Amino acid sequence: MHRWLAVLLVASLAGTAFPADVSDERGSAATGVLEHHGGGGRSGMFVVPSLTFERARNLHLDPAFHADVAGPVYAQPLYWRAPGSNKALLLVATEQNFVYALDAATGAVVWRTSLGAPMPHAALPCGNIDPLGITGTPVIDERSQTLYVGALVKGQTAATHKIFALSLKDGTALSGWPLDVEAELTASGKSFRSTVQNQRGALTIVHDTLYVPYGGHFGDCGDYHGWVVGASLQRPHAIHAWSTRARGGGIWAPGGIASDGLSIYAVTGNTFGARSWADGEAVIRLGLDLSFSGKPQDFFAPSDWQELDTTDSDLGGTGALPLSLPGAKPAELVLALGKDGKAYLLDRENLGGVGGSVLAKKVSSSPIRTAPASFSSGNEIRVAFQGGGVGCPDGSSGDLTVIAIAAAAPPTLRVAWCAAENGRGSPIVTTTDGKANPIVWAVGAEGDNRLHGFRGDTGTVVFSGGGPGNAMSQVRRFQTLIAAGDRLYIAGDQHVYAFAF
Repeated sequence: MHRWLAVLLVASLAGTAFPADVSDERGSAATGVLEHHGGGGRSGMFVVPSLTFERARNLHLDPAFHADVAGPVYAQPLYWRAPGSNKALLLVATEQNFVYALDAATGAVVWRTSLGAPMPHAALPCGNIDPLGITGTPVIDERSQTLYVGALVKGQTAATHKIFALSLKDGTALSGWPLDVEAELTASGKSFRSTVQNQRGALTIVHDTLYVPYGGHFGDCGDYHGWVVGASLQRPHAIHAWSTRARGGGIWAPGGIASDGLSIYAVTGNTFGARSWADGEAVIRLGLDLSFSGKPQDFFAPSDWQELDTTDSDLGGTGALPLSLPGAKPAELVLALGKDGKAYLLDRENLGGVGGSVLAKKVSSSPIRTAPASFSSGNEIRVAFQGGGVGCPDGSSGDLTVIAIAAAAPPTLRVAWCAAENGRGSPIVTTTDGKANPIVWAVGAEGDNRLHGFRGDTGTVVFSGGGPGNAMSQVRRFQTLIAAGDRLYIAGDQHVYAFAF
């Protein structure tokens, strides 16, 4: 609680934007946006003291910001300011395997590092990204001022998944890195094939360990599995790993794995040929050493997991979302959203095993595949996600849905409002103090490619993309924006955009 109050106080004094997710213990979030959706809890809620409902209407592209990058961008940008510095960096990673550090005020390149040639689509057995390089959102360790990145690199004979550690000062590689994931796991007696594995989920750091999730390519080709690889920040070659027993079960959601600081939560996709449950279609709680008990309190799978396997209706389209709801029984929760359009609310103390959710409810008429964002609203927690709402109130409709989870015994869940984001972007939320002026922001990725903003309490439009002067180039599916330094930043193909107000 004290760290939460400290973040709000710093944000209020500085008049700038900070992530409100403080689930890990790596230090204050006041130095920037260090990982996907602001922290290991993946809340996607940012405190921006000056961004009220009224000021949001004046949002516009910052004419002083110009940033060009090479290649499509699927990974979320990160934002970091060195202690004592008045210059912040915007970190952007592309499918061309370039990592850029941009001046967050102007967009000028401070440094650029190439991690090696990406893999062309023609050289892979399946997939839908061309070329394939960096897809998962990197993570910053501010203690060592290091950026950790997962990349698929074209080798002399085959593709190689590597994990890089780059100095935030100049982009140079740290000693002992990169790690060749396949070589490291093979040396420990495990079978990991880089060609059929894909790294599209966000990385995270808990205490002194970096966690990297892996799944398969679009098309589900080859003998891939869902993997979580853990690497020590002090001894990088001291790695450990967990993988699904059955073929498949990829961990591929853009938010990757979540953490409450005590455990990590991975959500797996469909498996192949499993006659009994073998880790697919599930929320899996892993210890920080990646141990898995296999007991019902440490996993959840829907009772119809075999049907979900057969119909490719992955539970793993979104990552797990840890929630705390005072007054509810249970109060410590995990939310999972599936391609079957259902919301599964779980007791964090006892995930429930097969069929053991606190509640399961159809909330979307379309598959849910993006990263959700959560925020408080009275005695409710609200969660925004991209998907066509079911049972939208007042005749509303659209491809952006907000559900409300109310404190009760057990908690209840309803669709609060629906609106049109006109695309497939992952939403975030801004508030002025952690609760007031909640605004749900989303990009119409691979749709109208425009930014949209809605009041979190009512769904009323506060920003509708603006005129021709606010147009953006192609923004890739599942892309999410960030709020930092009184700007909203969005990465698109070849360009990064800064919206000011």
